[in-house]
Amino acid sequence: MGMQKEAGAFTRVYPLLGVLAVNYAVDACFSFLIVGFCEELASLEIAKGMNRYFIEVAYKGSQFAGFQVQNNGHSVQGAIDHALSTLMRVAIVTTGSSRTDAGVHAHQNFLHFDTDQSLHPQFLYKVNAILPRDIVLKGVYAVPAEAHARFAAESRSYQYFLYHTKDPFRQDRAYYYPYTLDFALLQQAAAIVSDYTDFSTFSKRNTQVKTYNCRILHSYWVREEGELVYHVRANRFLRGMVRGLVGTMLRVGRGKLSIEQFHEAINAKDCTKADFAVPPEGLFLMQVQYPEGLLQPVMKL
Repeated sequence: MGMQKEAGAFTRVYPLLGVLAVNYAVDACFSFLIVGFCEELASLEIAKGMNRYFIEVAYKGSQFAGFQVQNNGHSVQGAIDHALSTLMRVAIVTTGSSRTDAGVHAHQNFLHFDTDQSLHPQFLYKVNAILPRDIVLKGVYAVPAEAHARFAAESRSYQYFLYHTKDPFRQDRAYYYPYTLDFALLQQAAAIVSDYTDFSTFSKRNTQVKTYNCRILHSYWVREEGELVYHVRANRFLRGMVRGLVGTMLRVGRGKLSIEQFHEAINAKDCTKADFAVPPEGLFLMQVQYPEGLLQPVMKL
């Protein structure tokens, strides 16, 4: 039923592909590809009279199966598409800038959509009234027709939070890590990350990408009151990359992996050499950066 409901929305936008999605609902893999293909088509085909908008959102990811629309899970993007479609009374298919995993949070993420309708003066208020309480629409921006939420982004910034003293108010927004760490070794490992471009080691398997190269713009740890925070910014990230970096650096900080072995792990280009076993709740997408002047504010909270 979940897949048929999703496919129904696409039928109204792309009838032939929507029918295919319904007919192949029993085949989860094929259906997933159809949904993804529809999303890409929706992001590229802009009819005359259509306007493209970027929307800025923030969300607490604890209750979601991830950002991207899925066949059998409650997703952030699915909730946003539902809210927009409900308000505008037509199927809206968004395209996201960054696909965060299940349980990961975002202070800022962007999506784009196209419409020939004028936006209601209370668009922000009305969409937020429909969205679940874990998602907030923060702003709407007019952009050129060719602007793409994912491909136009120049960089993304993430932070990963750890706390050392048990705190029930942090348990779903940071990683409780009561072990002793050598902060100087953590910082040294973080600096080493900036020296590399191939991050095959820190990409989970079954990732469909053309390249594992990423340009790291900064990578460092910060001590804050009662917690440690890893800051990293890059032009792009691979699936599971930040958590893989954090988990492996924590092994360095605990003396379980030497700096030389950290180098060896990166050079191995083998994901079995990384430690991905840190939970998602400590990870936040903090910012998505676009070229100056691309986003023209229409309305903001």
